[in-house]
Amino acid sequence: MAEENTKKTAAGTQEAKAPKSKAGKKNKRIVNNGQVHIQATFNNTIISVTDKAGGVLSASSAGANGFRGSKKGTAFAAGVAAEKALEVAKKNHALNSVDVFVSGIGLGRDSAIRAISSAGIRIDSIMDVTPIAHGGVRPKGERKP
Repeated sequence: MAEENTKKTAAGTQEAKAPKSKAGKKNKRIVNNGQVHIQATFNNTIISVTDKAGGVLSASSAGANGFRGSKKGTAFAAGVAAEKALEVAKKNHALNSVDVFVSGIGLGRDSAIRAISSAGIRIDSIMDVTPIAHGGVRPKGERKP
């Protein structure tokens, strides 16, 4: 019957029971090989550590590590953010080798890669995936003869 999950109250109306949820500790995945995505802009540097399928294991940014304003765009801030993200991934997921994907033209590109190698994680490859426009959109205005 459909009335298994409902109960009658004193007024005769029915209320739906809330489903019981299991409260437990989430299992930690062991990921030996992963990817590090570095997005380096002029204003901030964002580091994401993922598995091979793209599921995020840990992430950090210069702003999340206490740098504010123009200090977020510095190379030092990018290095601190990379250290923090890799420390969490190494501790929780036993990460030991990565492929690095760098996007953007900010100051934190090189220092984030140096921080990865100094954290004791082997770098298998480094790829620059910065989008480069080719062709572009049609210019505004009337056609020139």
